[in-house]
Amino acid sequence: MELSAVLTPAPEGGYVAFNPEIGTTTQGETVEEALLNLREATELYLEEFPLSIYVIRHDQTTIYLQ
Repeated sequence: MELSAVLTPAPEGGYVAFNPEIGTTTQGETVEEALLNLREATELYLEEFPLSIYVIRHDQTTIYLQ
């Protein structure tokens, strides 16, 4: 399963990382740390709330992930 990561600089320094498909958010001092933290947060979320089929709608396209 491929998921997106949106990184933005945090006002206090470091980066905020957000996964729009799942909704997880975290932060890190570097881009690498923010991505690692996002991966961990998303994996933990999916362990608690597993997805059998996840539907993403973007304009006229529907993508099914299993």
